[in-house]
Amino acid sequence: MRETKLPYKETAPGYADPEERARSASDRRQALLFTLDEQRYALPLSTVERVVHMVAITPLPQAPAIVLGVINVHGRLMPALDLRRRFRLPLRDVSLTDRLIIAHAADRVVALAADAVSGVLGYCARDAVAAHDIVPGVAYTEGVLRLADGLVLIHDLGGFLSLDEQAALDRTLAGS
Repeated sequence: MRETKLPYKETAPGYADPEERARSASDRRQALLFTLDEQRYALPLSTVERVVHMVAITPLPQAPAIVLGVINVHGRLMPALDLRRRFRLPLRDVSLTDRLIIAHAADRVVALAADAVSGVLGYCARDAVAAHDIVPGVAYTEGVLRLADGLVLIHDLGGFLSLDEQAALDRTLAGS
């Protein structure tokens, strides 16, 4: 009877082929989880700069409807955006318990008002379904993440502001 030797990676517990490790590392993603009206949403962590407590928001006349106003974060002025309006949720006044997610949207840094921020979630890319695979043409959404306790929409800030909204915001900020 001929004896066959198994490759080392199959005989040593915990051994991972370097190619396999690289593949699984590139499959890993991280997202910041936040809530609006008890619904969980996420942003790719790579777009998030930080999370801060709610601060006073100064309204901007003539700003697009999605813009709550402007805030000052450590000497840096940035627009505060209303996620509720963008996601067609019931509008409500901001609260001191709310959070602001400072994130990069296209070519500008913005503050996104959220009810709460849950933390950072690590997941595999294969656990997310691309939004265009579910509903072609859906805006602002990169994908849907399947978790054991429900679904989470992962949002894409790259196209969050339309070109018209960006232009109107630029004009408003330049005039104030």
